[in-house]
Amino acid sequence: MDQPDDVWNWDNGMAPDCAVEGGIEAPIDTAGLRGKLTPQAPLAKLVWFKTGGKADWLFEPEDRADLEEFLGRLDGDLPVMALGLGSNMIVRDGGVPGVVIKLGKPFADVSIDAENCIVECGGGAHGILVASAARDAGVAGLEFMRGIPGTVGGFVRMNGGAYGTEVADVLVDCTLIMPNGECHTLPASDLQYSYRHSALPEGAVVVSARFKGEPGDPEVIGAKMDEIAEARENSQPLRTKTGGSTFKNPPGEKAWQLVDAAGCRGLKMGGAQVSEKHTNFLLNVDNATSADIEGLGEEVKRRVYENSGIELEWEIQRVGRP
Repeated sequence: MDQPDDVWNWDNGMAPDCAVEGGIEAPIDTAGLRGKLTPQAPLAKLVWFKTGGKADWLFEPEDRADLEEFLGRLDGDLPVMALGLGSNMIVRDGGVPGVVIKLGKPFADVSIDAENCIVECGGGAHGILVASAARDAGVAGLEFMRGIPGTVGGFVRMNGGAYGTEVADVLVDCTLIMPNGECHTLPASDLQYSYRHSALPEGAVVVSARFKGEPGDPEVIGAKMDEIAEARENSQPLRTKTGGSTFKNPPGEKAWQLVDAAGCRGLKMGGAQVSEKHTNFLLNVDNATSADIEGLGEEVKRRVYENSGIELEWEIQRVGRP
């Protein structure tokens, strides 16, 4: 199938002239790169809310070496943002400046050292794949990833967690590529994890991570995963245009309870709505804009503070230009 005119696809080291439709020039010399670079790339289709603007540039590397070469040539001259499943993100309507890196299948491998209960994953591996591979190998402790929609790179950056376990509890180390192309492997202790936060450098792209589990019975592990899946099904608005948990749980509190107590269940703004099933979820119910969703979130924060004196913090990432 022919590529659209505004998409570059390098094959066997051959590259076209560094120009695209509309007179846009590449930010770097592209000769020899093998990935796909798209200028003014729509991002709405890549995030769960299905809203938001375009990336100035979207790069989909062929493999790790290709990504290192691309970022090395970029040398930190433009902002860099990694994008996983887009399941916990609002892309603002003005789009994202710089380069968005989308890790595909070459970064989705999972391998198991069953003897030592080490699970090594690519940064683009989905949580459910990681949990399932660990189960099949008799490695317990990673079942919680079954309950987080997203990829390993996002889990590592945000200290993703669910059902009593988080990445900080199981991460051994991660390998990342900096915006200037330098590659580093950091132990979990260097990430200074706290609740839904890490000290991972801005613009760093997590290309792999290693997790430590413990020996377990695959049937018992599978049963726990099934319980997690059922709990999500019963409590969360799955199969909707949403972004997962909107606000962090304040110490000693549940965000959804605070939102509910402030009378925000079902609250609407434009095409966005607070879920009636789980009030810590915002939904795109009627062709919402990202401004609708973010504005609704800010209104919820205001009402919660007015009602309880507690200021909620966003858990969802909000990126790009307003």
